Amino acid sequence: MTDSLALQYTQHLIACESITPAAGAVFDTLEGMLIPLGFAVHRFIAGEGDENPAHGAPVENLFAIRKGPGRHFAFAGHLDVVPPGEGWHTDPFVPAIRGDLLYGRGAVDMKGSIAAFVAALHDIPAEAGTISLIITGDEEGPAIYGTRALIDHMHAHQSIPDACLVGEPTSVHRLGDMMKIGRRGSVNMWISVDGAQGHVAYPHLADNPIPKLVALLAQIEAIQLDSGTDWFQPSNIEITDINVGNKATNVIPAKAEARLSIRFNDLQNGTDLVEHIRTLVETGGGTLTAMISGEAFLTPPGEFSAIISEAVKSVTGIEPEPSTTGGTSDARFLTKICPVVEFGLCNATMHKLDEAVAIADLDALTEIYRNVVLKFLD
Repeated sequence: MTDSLALQYTQHLIACESITPAAGAVFDTLEGMLIPLGFAVHRFIAGEGDENPAHGAPVENLFAIRKGPGRHFAFAGHLDVVPPGEGWHTDPFVPAIRGDLLYGRGAVDMKGSIAAFVAALHDIPAEAGTISLIITGDEEGPAIYGTRALIDHMHAHQSIPDACLVGEPTSVHRLGDMMKIGRRGSVNMWISVDGAQGHVAYPHLADNPIPKLVALLAQIEAIQLDSGTDWFQPSNIEITDINVGNKATNVIPAKAEARLSIRFNDLQNGTDLVEHIRTLVETGGGTLTAMISGEAFLTPPGEFSAIISEAVKSVTGIEPEPSTTGGTSDARFLTKICPVVEFGLCNATMHKLDEAVAIADLDALTEIYRNVVLKFLD
């Protein structure tokens, strides 16, 4: 039965420990599911260097494709998971069923969605059209050599899809109540203000950088970027860290640092935001470095989102709310090559202890994914 396949596949994937950056066994397991279904599976390592995820390399990726006539439908996801943390009731990498729930790291984010999609493929004939899977081992990490490298691979092999469904856990209270048609952009910035160290009793012989940094942060905090749009909430700037590192009570420090995070809608763009803050910081005597994680994107409601909405309603009886809330995902990269919508399991336990998925939701999601693919390729 297809329903039992979704559960079995999820269990097999959970059983592969795959803390970001994932590699090896979990990809072997997925490949073993896809080969019998007629997929050509391409696996490759992107990036160079050591295995420290903070360095952004190396990353294992998988692109699988089964070619057919007509349109090309893609499913995207990630096999890596965040560290489980301490305090689970059972081993986070030993799938456990208690009542109606399946427990394990990655159950909803997002091995369950990948398993449901592969289970759905058993009922989709090759002649329906071209289907591909875009799977990375580094969505939870720096995401430098993951989906972006997969997109390069698709360009090189002329395998760009007509639409892509990302299986992130988008549902909130029950399966099907929300899908993502866009996401806000994200940029992190680091501010550094230099001074001159000295004794607090002789301030004229020192230069305290802390008041300068505090003044800069006050100016930044006062900025209102916008009031939001029809689809997006207002952009926001958050001060996420202040660091001086001064352990002495009688010393004026030589440097003060802070970190900002900006989540922005499609009225803004990362480059302009960086330059706006850089000008302010440099005028105030500081320096700034920045990393743009992704730009805001929107897939306006249309054929693709309508197909997903109809499929969800046919299975669950509810219409998903189109939303752009939440954090970032790899959809921010995929939207550059085709229309992208995100839809998946309930997100209440993702990244938490005792992450769990309702077994019934795995079966329902399999049916939803099957309906979406068949309708899109029809």
